[in-house]
Amino acid sequence: MDIIKNAPISCMENAFSVKGLNVVVTGGNRGLGRGISQAFAECGANVAILCRNEESGAKAAKELETLGGKCFCVQCDVGDFDSVVAAKEAVAREFDHIDVLVNNAGIDAHKSLFDDERLEEWKRVMSVNLDGVAACVQQFGKWMMDARRGGSIINISSIGGQGIGDPRINPMSPYNASKAALDHLTRHLSIVMGDYGIRVNCIAPGPTHSGLDGDLPDKINDFIRDTMPAHRFGEPIEIGALAVYLASPAGSQVTGTVINHDGGTMVVGLTF
Repeated sequence: MDIIKNAPISCMENAFSVKGLNVVVTGGNRGLGRGISQAFAECGANVAILCRNEESGAKAAKELETLGGKCFCVQCDVGDFDSVVAAKEAVAREFDHIDVLVNNAGIDAHKSLFDDERLEEWKRVMSVNLDGVAACVQQFGKWMMDARRGGSIINISSIGGQGIGDPRINPMSPYNASKAALDHLTRHLSIVMGDYGIRVNCIAPGPTHSGLDGDLPDKINDFIRDTMPAHRFGEPIEIGALAVYLASPAGSQVTGTVINHDGGTMVVGLTF
C-alpha cells in the first residue's frame, strides 16, 4: 500500500481554507455541534448534520444552507449501530466522498455510580460517547480510507476525561470515563489511519455555553467563571473555529493530539 502524506503549506494563502470540503458533524443541530456546523458552513464547507431530532436538524441545515454551501440533515442515533450504518448510506447518496468527520454527539450523566441500578446510565452514556464514536469511525472512517483522499477526524472530548471534577459534587463517573477513553482512542486511531493521510485529533472543551452548563447550579457556574484564568465560558462557535483549523491545510501536521479549549481551567486545577 502506498502511504498517503499530507503536503505542507508553502505560504499562508488559503492555509485556513476548508471551502468545498464535505463535512459530517454528529449532534450538529444544537450546542457545540451547532457551533461546529456553523463554523464549517461559514467557511464554505458542505455540512451533513447527523442527529436524533430530525426536525431540529433540518431546521439547522436550512439556516446554514443560506451561507452558500450544501447542508442537509440525516436522522441518526449514534448509540444504535444500525442507525449509524443507515446514516452513512444516506450521506453517501448526497456526497460522493467525505473529507471531515466530527464526532461531537454526546450525553452527560446524573447519577452516582453507586446509585445506578444495573449500571443502566453507565451503559447509556458509554453507548453514545464511546461506542457511538467507534461506530461512526468504522463506517465513515473506512469510507475515507477506501477513497484514499486523506482527510480529518475530529473527536469532541472534554477536560472531564483528564480528571477534572469532584464526583462528590457532580457525579459524572461514566461521562468522565467515556471521555478519557475517547482521548486514548484518538491517539490510537491517529496511528492506524495515518498511512491513509487521515489525521485524527481531539478537542477537549472546558466550561462552554453548550447547554450542559445549564445543569449546574448558578453558584457553581459563578465559581468556575471567577476562578478560571479567562473569566468567561467559551462559545460553541469557538470550538468550531478550532475544528476548522484542524481540518484545514494549516493543521496538516497536527495529529494524535488532545487540545484543551478551556480558558485555562486545567492550568489552575479547577474542580467543581
